[in-house]
Amino acid sequence: MSINTSTRRIDAINKVKGAPIFASDLEMPDQLQMKILFAHHPHARIKHIDTRQAEYLPGVLGVLTAKDVPVNEFGFVTSDQPVLCGPGSSKPDTDRVRFMGDKVALVVAETEEIAAQALDLIKVEYELLPVLSDPVKAMQPDAAVIHDYLGHNVFTHRKIRTGDIGQGFKDADVIIEADYATPSQEHMVFEPEGGVSYVDSDGIITVHVTGQWPHHDQSQIAHALNMPEDQVRVIYPPIGGAFGAREDVSVQIVLALAAWRLHQRGINRPIKITLNREESILSHGKRHPYLIHAKWGATNEGKLTAAEVSMVADGGAYIYTSHLVAGNITLNCTGPYVIPNVKVDVRNVYTNNIPKAAFRGFGGPQGAFVSEIQMEKLAEKLGMDPVEFRLLNLAREGDQQTTTAPFPPGCSIADVVEKCALAGGWKKGHKRWVQPDFASNSASGKFHMKRGIGIACAHKNVGFSYGFREFCGVSIELHGKAEVEKAILYHGAAEVGQGIHTVISQMAAEALQLPVEMIQLIAGDTKTSLNAGSVSASRMTFVAGNAIREAADLVLEKWRNEDRPAVVHHNYQAEPTTPPDPETGHCNPNVTYAYVAEIAEVEVDTQTGQCYVKRILCAEDVGKAINPLIVEGQLEGGLLQGIGYAVMENFIERDGQVLTPSYSTYLIPTILDIPERMDTLILEYPDPQGPWGARGVGEVAIMATAPAIIAAVHNATGVWFDQFPLTPEHILQGLGKIRQA
Repeated sequence: MSINTSTRRIDAINKVKGAPIFASDLEMPDQLQMKILFAHHPHARIKHIDTRQAEYLPGVLGVLTAKDVPVNEFGFVTSDQPVLCGPGSSKPDTDRVRFMGDKVALVVAETEEIAAQALDLIKVEYELLPVLSDPVKAMQPDAAVIHDYLGHNVFTHRKIRTGDIGQGFKDADVIIEADYATPSQEHMVFEPEGGVSYVDSDGIITVHVTGQWPHHDQSQIAHALNMPEDQVRVIYPPIGGAFGAREDVSVQIVLALAAWRLHQRGINRPIKITLNREESILSHGKRHPYLIHAKWGATNEGKLTAAEVSMVADGGAYIYTSHLVAGNITLNCTGPYVIPNVKVDVRNVYTNNIPKAAFRGFGGPQGAFVSEIQMEKLAEKLGMDPVEFRLLNLAREGDQQTTTAPFPPGCSIADVVEKCALAGGWKKGHKRWVQPDFASNSASGKFHMKRGIGIACAHKNVGFSYGFREFCGVSIELHGKAEVEKAILYHGAAEVGQGIHTVISQMAAEALQLPVEMIQLIAGDTKTSLNAGSVSASRMTFVAGNAIREAADLVLEKWRNEDRPAVVHHNYQAEPTTPPDPETGHCNPNVTYAYVAEIAEVEVDTQTGQCYVKRILCAEDVGKAINPLIVEGQLEGGLLQGIGYAVMENFIERDGQVLTPSYSTYLIPTILDIPERMDTLILEYPDPQGPWGARGVGEVAIMATAPAIIAAVHNATGVWFDQFPLTPEHILQGLGKIRQA
């Protein structure tokens, strides 16, 4: 059996040896180097660019500006960002820079040092414009407009209107109303953005680059260069982390543009770029920060009657995936609960901050923070145990979502919460649940060290949402004579460190009834693979597994009919979802979900404000663990990233300027920050739609970490923290020991 087995990762030995060639390792004969001139102004109009001195510098082979871009626009869905900002562009309103990381010019030179020297010789005349860094101010009628095409700065407004919200609050005996704020977060992937481009012997622009969806990169490159997609080839080498940071285009288009323009001038040499850490932080999107107002009601018996949530997101300078993230948080802000009366408003707002983008959980962690802290506060006011209160309201099979569609088959959240609570020390009595008593004990006999425990839960969509028809292309070849001697699997999935290539190989071996060693995987190349979609939305195991199962049946039928070598190119499509009604939000939003519950145990030093996460317990329904060891690794990685989000990662932008542009100013968890105990409880309630019952895994663990930790801090200190990260300063402010700045 190939699945449900902790098969060694197919890239493990090479990675231990340091053998994989990442984009930053790529070296080709006669290779040139490229550097990007970034704007370093949050909002300005470019009046003039003088590149002559840079062009005359010995060793410089090309300087490119906006006039060199055939179609000067790109974007994940909405093309609202110039490839290069400046005058002389093919598109209107592209002579403006709208955030610090906008690209103004490219220099290609013999060495990186010469390219950097040439950047300093480019003279740009800027007309500084008003900077909008506060999304609330940017929403005002008299605010400066960041994008002329829109006429205002609110570019998304998602709604849910279900039931009668007024009656829901009349029916409530207890109401909790509060304001919350969630922070931005930097992905801090180990490998910054980079790649190599060239024009091959067939005239195809070829780009080796870091990304999450090669075919989408190919499409955006072709659009900007105004050429057919088959004239562009994208190849993914091994990738040093993603977490959503690579879902939007970074250097893909400018690499292709430089190779093409120099080729037109008779220079056909590979061109390489690798961003340094500060360039990476400055230029790629971040997790959305939200300002949130929530009002929830419940009866004295503990049944939810109403939930009203209003949220404003800082979308930054360009849309990226913000409107899609807004769809997720619209669901997650009310959690996996049955609430008869719901009113939700989510707005995305343009500012002159760094664009906000995909990040593990895709809006879900922000929404879960709101829903779970509201649940904790209601439980406290009702005098109910937080587990007992949740179990009274959690969705079961066939219950209605806030969008009025039923939860998909396999809704297991109540079972997950119960299993998590029992494993975390809760007791299930005859009539009531009883929480472990942590708050009454000081840690290690030190009265300034307070201990606490907290629980939270969440659900996360598996696959794309709101009418997007989930798909995945796969090709399989079977070679041999009397028996299959080799199976070749072509797949477009990006291996960003999560182990998907191993999981795909295991699923192919299972479907073809062959040993894993007989599967030869060729992946991440637009020339050889069908479009598999993005490695995001916790979707790839789910869609790839279903595609492989269907393709395996087809190719085995060919083999049995002696059509050899047997070759199949197959596109899987999931059951369709539906787009939301613009006024009510009613729809069938997602194919399926994964479910998680987490318990955090903390110690809080009330003298210094330091919060120590001592234990995290994560119970997650994965449907079927294709590779249990990889699942465990994904859960632990998500939990640690969630701890950083909750406790220490403090990304600061002020007036459009980034104040935390490096590892020395933006802290992420290290090995010293890993809890003493990190326990994962892998639950397997098969998803009826999933391959072998499998659900998605990659994002779900981060969903409930922050609210579990914040509930535990409240349990320890008696103080609610309605915003985070829980830096020592913030905790001391909450404890009243220092004044709020």
